[in-house]
Amino acid sequence: MGAGPALTADPDVVTCTLIPRYEAVKAARDFTRSSLQRWGLADLFDDVALVASELVTNALRHALHLRAGDPEGRIPRQGQSDSPDLPIRISLVHRSPQVVCAVSDPSSTGPVARDADYIAESGRGLHLVDSFSHSWGWHPLAGAGKVVWALFDSHGAAAPADSGGGRHRRA
Repeated sequence: MGAGPALTADPDVVTCTLIPRYEAVKAARDFTRSSLQRWGLADLFDDVALVASELVTNALRHALHLRAGDPEGRIPRQGQSDSPDLPIRISLVHRSPQVVCAVSDPSSTGPVARDADYIAESGRGLHLVDSFSHSWGWHPLAGAGKVVWALFDSHGAAAPADSGGGRHRRA
């Protein structure tokens, strides 16, 4: 599904370009699993994979609004045309004692956590990101696009949410 991990000089920084299709979420989870196993951090997989899945799903859903003729941001299924000019990348960085999961996409619109609607079919993804990571945020990219990141502590579970309304920050 992805173009495969990019080779870097630093074995603790890995990146995978994802094809903008439904199957990209599974590819992101597979990439996350293999990377964490290689680093001896398989115990972080559940939390990091859940967050990676949410960030990639958001990137697919919202970044594909940019696709010409597709104002609904529908995600193509396998076998439908792909758009190589809409890259979505997942990167994992291990700097002990932390792991960062970052997803970049071509949309410059930042993520906004909505109030929880318990009967809605969507809209709780950023609440999950906030709950399962130590902190999260986003940065605009030069030219166009953004990167949304989540930080994990590799020495234990994510810290509990503070009562002050969230931990995310935009720097």
